[in-house]
Amino acid sequence: MTTTGRAMRADAQRNRDRLLASASRLFVERGPDVTFIEIAKDAGVGVGTVYRHFPTREALIEAAYRSELDAVCDAAPALIRTLAPEQALRTWMDRFIDYMTTKIGMSDAIRAVISSGSNPYAHSRERLDAALEVLVGATTEAGVTRQGVNVDDVLMTLSGIAMAAGEPAQREQAGRMLDMLLDGIRRNP
Repeated sequence: MTTTGRAMRADAQRNRDRLLASASRLFVERGPDVTFIEIAKDAGVGVGTVYRHFPTREALIEAAYRSELDAVCDAAPALIRTLAPEQALRTWMDRFIDYMTTKIGMSDAIRAVISSGSNPYAHSRERLDAALEVLVGATTEAGVTRQGVNVDDVLMTLSGIAMAAGEPAQREQAGRMLDMLLDGIRRNP
């Protein structure tokens, strides 16, 4: 929906999505000073399209961060519908590491948004906990994980793994660490 309450045209939504994907990647790769012209070129749109959707750099940075957050949170119910509970949880854990890697990479850009008085992190933890609750609830119901697993503890452990082994060259190690975390919350036979 737009600020006027009307649904965005499909082509406008595609352009917005491409802009957010390009912005997220370029802010990670090159920091907060990447230009709107570079982002537009990377997304395959005109620079006017960037300004039409995001009148300020801070608005674009915040939208890019929130887009990454939405993607990881919205993945939980979709994964539960398409995969076995344990596989859904493990797949989501990988996606969370990707999200955190992007978030960490965008930290300089996000600091600029915070300096402008906005809080892009508002409600992030609650949304992530809710997404993880869906997954852990499904694995508990399926008898895979034990009762009483604190999802916020799992989330903080996932965050620690991302900080310790979130670089692309460390993905194999991160995978082993995620497997250990899953083993740690597994129900004992």
